[in-house]
Amino acid sequence: MERNRRIEIRLAGSGGQGLILGARMLFRALALEGRRAAQSQSYEPTSRGGLCFSDLVVGDEADYPLVTGLDVLIALDQLGAVRSSALAKPRALVIVDERLVTWRPEGDFSIYALPMIDSAIAIGSARVANIIALGALVAISQLCKPTSLDAAIELETPGKFAELNLEAVRQGYRLARNLAPG
Repeated sequence: MERNRRIEIRLAGSGGQGLILGARMLFRALALEGRRAAQSQSYEPTSRGGLCFSDLVVGDEADYPLVTGLDVLIALDQLGAVRSSALAKPRALVIVDERLVTWRPEGDFSIYALPMIDSAIAIGSARVANIIALGALVAISQLCKPTSLDAAIELETPGKFAELNLEAVRQGYRLARNLAPG
């Protein structure tokens, strides 16, 4: 992705999927590279299961910190995909969980359906699907360097979860390698 233009990103799904934490990690990775970004979030008043999303606006001119049209949408479940897809711009990068997002946004998008939840379960916890998604995003888009994302994850993760989260981001890099949208 071009480094100097405004890029609007949304991580969407249901409460409890770690979307706000994921956006904070991506925000930190961008900051480590000296990039400017603004991060915001929204969630329904239920602690689990309601719509939750976290947005990042990246660019030198972050004059308006809220998204108006998504360049990137990561949807970890159907609710996040349905409720966020109307904001996706033409040619947006859309990354969805292949099992939990059965309806895919239609339009001029690059859509990648990846087994993020299943991969998270396979490495030990469904709760790291958000971090697998970040790894896939960085591998596909080159939004930031993988080393910056790794460092941000280490900085934002309590010590006892660091190795699991680093394994999750590596799994995201692997899932995205040599993929074609579809």
